[in-house]
Formats: sequence, structure tokens, C-alpha cells
Amino acid sequence: MRKRIGRAALAVTLAALATDAMAEEGRWIPAWGAAQMRADGKDADAIAATGAATIRQIVHLSAGGTGLRVRLSNVAGDRPLRIGAARVALAAGPGQSGVTQGHVLTFAGAATTVVPAGAEVYSDPVALAVVAGGDVAVSLFLPDPAGPRTGHPGARATTFLAAGDQTGAPVPTDIRRIGGWWSLADVEVSGSAQAGTVVAIGDSITDGHGIADDSNARWPDVLATRLAADPATRTLSVVNAGIGGNRVLLDGLGPNLLARFDRDVVARPGVRYAIVLEGVNDLGVLTRDQPASAGTHAAMVTAIEAAFRQMAARAHEHGIRLVGGTITPYAGNDYYHPGAASEADRQAINAFIRSSGVFDGVVDFDAAAHDPARPDHLLAAYDSGDHLHPNAAGYRAMADAVPLALFGGTAAPALRPQIALTFDDLPTHGPLPPGGDRLAIARTIIAALAAQHAPAFGFLNAGVDAGNPDAPRVLAAWRAAGLPIGNHGFSHLDLGQVGAAAFLADVRRDDAPLAALGRGSDWHWFRYPFLSEGRDAATVAAVRGALRADGYRIAAVTMSFGDYAWNDAFARCAAKADTGAIAGLEASYLAAARAQALRSRQLAHAALGRDLPYVLLMHVGAFDARMLPRLLDLYRAMGFDFTTLPRAEADPFYAAAIDLSLAGPSPTLEAAAAAHGLAVPANAPLPGADICR
Repeated sequence: MRKRIGRAALAVTLAALATDAMAEEGRWIPAWGAAQMRADGKDADAIAATGAATIRQIVHLSAGGTGLRVRLSNVAGDRPLRIGAARVALAAGPGQSGVTQGHVLTFAGAATTVVPAGAEVYSDPVALAVVAGGDVAVSLFLPDPAGPRTGHPGARATTFLAAGDQTGAPVPTDIRRIGGWWSLADVEVSGSAQAGTVVAIGDSITDGHGIADDSNARWPDVLATRLAADPATRTLSVVNAGIGGNRVLLDGLGPNLLARFDRDVVARPGVRYAIVLEGVNDLGVLTRDQPASAGTHAAMVTAIEAAFRQMAARAHEHGIRLVGGTITPYAGNDYYHPGAASEADRQAINAFIRSSGVFDGVVDFDAAAHDPARPDHLLAAYDSGDHLHPNAAGYRAMADAVPLALFGGTAAPALRPQIALTFDDLPTHGPLPPGGDRLAIARTIIAALAAQHAPAFGFLNAGVDAGNPDAPRVLAAWRAAGLPIGNHGFSHLDLGQVGAAAFLADVRRDDAPLAALGRGSDWHWFRYPFLSEGRDAATVAAVRGALRADGYRIAAVTMSFGDYAWNDAFARCAAKADTGAIAGLEASYLAAARAQALRSRQLAHAALGRDLPYVLLMHVGAFDARMLPRLLDLYRAMGFDFTTLPRAEADPFYAAAIDLSLAGPSPTLEAAAAAHGLAVPANAPLPGADICR
């Protein structure tokens, strides 16, 4: 006689078999996770007011697999948490409530469970194929939603709230959009090649404060994409354990870092690495309401360093490599309003992170995000606006600063932003100061370029100042230095003032002298005088077609600070021997160059989401020669390298400048920003025309 097996016993048996089968395929690896804390506020109130309710939560996975389980949390609760039903499914996408391929989640074979106060529970595994970069929906039915809630308020993702049990609904009805993740700690996968996990643990900067909801643009998200793209690291998943407002030493928003390190890092399965970036809230809170004594500052720095030592010891006991992230700057923040003492504390902690040997590796987030000219400030192009939290471009730069070699990766580190230097109006530009010499000016510029190993490209107006005996010597010196030269129009005509036919005739008059000067080089590059490409589409098309027929490409411009205006002002001030005015010109020249470089980066990151190789417009003028060594030093200090014009314009952004069969005009960052509906910042001011008159 066969022995009957009850439904509950059968469910338990099947769940056990599924667990055994998935265990054989590989251990469990977190594909997504969030740090748990007490979750209060309007969204928690909305859940409580709904009564018995379904919460559908969309999470973005950093790993794939054939099996899946979830970890539910009630660590902040003071009473049992009843789960009336739970399901997992593939999500239609971020910010969307629709699902497909839904599976009931069970707990020891049962469709319901109770999570004790302070506890967490795993679901039974389900056979659901998921991929890295995919989205999964976890739907929980809470019959009794009142009481202190556990969750993660800073989800930066849309969660859906609906009355009653709608866990099985493909699209819930009468939904309310809320924020936060609720009682959901982890989604883990099995049955894949995933070999381990990187946990990013920190505060709101790791949690992604300031990104658009559902954009998955936090720096750990971007790091996950980089790891997945490198064959040597694609088996690593990433878990974000950031909590906004979190501190190393004291509770605030969420338990302090030391208190939660074991649960958020050590207790997760498969963790091989942890990146810790925290401390700015400890620094800020210390002096937010009143100054602190020197002794209090020193004690806090010592305590944070001791906490890092404790975390390293805990990590190493469990075979986890701990990577230290330097604290990013926050000068100018109105909430914390840091002073010199706070900045000294930040520098002291960062020095400890970089050089103490406590960490198994270092990510210099500070170096990646700060303004080289003002190291206590975020770079303006990376600043969300509060001078503490980076924007999406800043988070991307932070992720790019993580050396994949820390995890056995082979990908090259992200390139520094690059500038291609170009000089218009050869052989001569601008008025000479008393005693000035055109050849000496050119040689000074050439020497400065050589000293910095900075390539440059010049543009010839062969008919301008052709009778000047210095003109051929300037051009000979330029070419003798190995610097290439291109076409700027024989007479420097303004296409906006003359017709296409006259303009093209003038362009072609430059061909013969260019062929002689540029022998052995690629001189078929054209720079529009005045950067004017025509007032109407017909003119633009006519000139582009003719230039294409002649084999030209356009030298587009994506960075300029109006250097020509300083050459004019300098000649006037030198004639008056006004040293004070000249000193003012020197300061304003560098300030404008810096401001315009930041403006170009801001436009590029806003419109394109990245840096591109920038093409800088300059001139061979007297003041340029005086300032070029300092200017190149400034660009180096700002993090730029120098490249050639052809390499710069190989970037896809310049496609319409390289391929003149494409519609014009040539690309500009201003036009790219405007096409995205973005505001274009004002240019840095030029020196006034009345200076030294």
C-alpha cells in the first residue's frame, strides 16, 4: 500500500530537491541588495494607510543565473512581520509595474511566512533565468502593514503600492507610485558562472543621492557595467550597501557603519571584496551647529581610523579584501558649511586611507572628483548643485576611477580628458607690444609646446601680412618643429559677409602655399575664419560639398576662451608700461581658460554623458606666448592630457566635421546641449576694450 504524502509535505520535499539541484550548479551570489534600516516618512505612512496591501518592487540585477531566491528583512521591526503572499517575476523595465514569467515564492514550502522582529528569512529557490543588467519585480502582500517598517528609503527607484493581494497581477490596478524598497534585503542567483561579489558600502554618495529615479546611474551601477565588460571580472556582481546620511561612528540615518558592517558585508554569501567610502557625514555633523575644539577634531579622526582598522580585521577574518575610498570634497555645502579644520580632517583621513597599509587597495575618489584648482571643492562639471553630492557625470567619473586591477581585471584605466591645441591666423596675429618680434613669439610658443610634449596644429592665412619679412620665417619655424598646418583661407574672409563662390575661391588660393609648406604632412584640414559656416542651409551645403570635393575635413572647435582679446589688451598695456594692468590680464587669462575648460566639460557631460577630446582654439599672439607655459600647466593640473587634432576628431562626436557628406554645420557642444533642451552657460568674460586705452 502506497503511503500518502500531504500537500505541505510534498511542497517541502520539492523545495528541498530544488535547493539541492541549484546548490549543485553553484553557490548563491547576491545579484542585488540594499542596506536595511528603519524606514519612516511619507511612503511608510502611505503603506500603513492603505491597509492590507501589495508592494511591487523593481530591482536591477548585476548578475545572472538560472535560480533565484530573495532575503526578506524585519531587522528594524519591533513586532513580527507577516507575509501573506510573495511572487518574483521578470519586470518590464525600470519604473514599470508590468511583469512576466511570475513565480510564487515559498518559505519552507509554505506560501506565507512570519519574519520575527529583528530577523531575516530566505525564500525557497525558484527556477527563473535572469541576466545581468535585467530587472526583476518582487511583489509582497502585507496583510498587516502597520508598525515600524524595515527597508531602504533611498531607493532612487519607483515602487508600486496597491490595495489587497495583487502579487499575481501582470499589471496591478489602482496603483500608487512610492519610493523606497520595503523588507527586501537581497536577490541572490545561482547556476551561473558568477564567482563572487563586490559590496560598495557607504553613505548617500554611494546610495546615489541626486540621480534620476530608475536611471541606475549610481557609481556602483556604473562599476558593475565596467566589471561586466572585462572578461577577467565579469564573474563579479556588485551590491550597493549605501545609506544616505550614514556615519562611521554614530547612528543617524541608519545604524553606524561599524554596527552594520557584519550584516551588510560579512554575512552576505560570496563576498570577495568591499569598497568603503564613508566619513563625510561624521566630519560635517561635527561642526554643523557649532565649532569644535582642536582636540575634538583630532579625536574624531583617530576614532575613524580605528574603525577602519576594525573593519579591515573583520573582513580579513572572512577572506574579504577591503578597499578604501578617499572622501570626496564638500567645501561650499550650505548644510555642513565646512571650514579649514574640517578640510584638514578630511585630508588627514584620506592620507590614512592612501598610505596606512590598512586597506588591500585604494580608490582615490577624491582625486577623481575634486577641482584641481580648488581641491576642497567638487569639480563644477561633477557637482549636483549642493557642492557635496556628485551628479550623474560625477558618479560616472568615480566609477571610472576604480582600478579593475584590484579585482584581477585587465581593462585599462579610464583616460584623462584630452585637449587638441590648434592655433589660427598663422603666420601673424594681433598687434605687437613695443619691441615685439613675430619670430620670437612663434619660437616661444613652439618651445612651450615642446616642453609639455603637447602637439599642436596651425592654420594658415597665406595672404595676410604676406609682405612682412617675419612671416615666412614664422612658418618655417613652425614646420621645422614638426607642427602640421592647415587651411584658414587665404585672406581670412568671413563667410557670413561674402558669398559661397568668393569664399571658396579664397580658400583654394591657400592650397598652393599649403602644398609647399605642408609637404609630407596631412594639410587637408580646414578651419572656418570667425567660425562662420554660413547664414543659411544652402550656403552651408554648398561650401561643405566643395570642401569635400577638395578632400578637406573640418577642424571643429569645442573649447575656446577668446585668447585673441588678451593679445590686443596686452599690446596696449605694454605700450603704457602698466605692470599692474598686465598682472590683472595674466590672472584673468588663466581664470577664463579654466572657466571655459570647465564649461566645455559641463556641456559634454550634460549632452553626451562623457568627456570627448576637446579641440581648443588659440592664436600665435604676444600674450599667448607670454602665458602658454602657465596655461599648459593649468590644463595639466586640471587633469587634461594633450592629443593631436586627427586623434581628437576621430571621436564619433566630430563625425559631421570629418565626413562632409553628412548634413552640416560642424558639431558644437553648444548645439548638442541645445538639442537636448539643456541650458548653455554663459562664456567667461573677455578683457574690456577700455583697458589701457
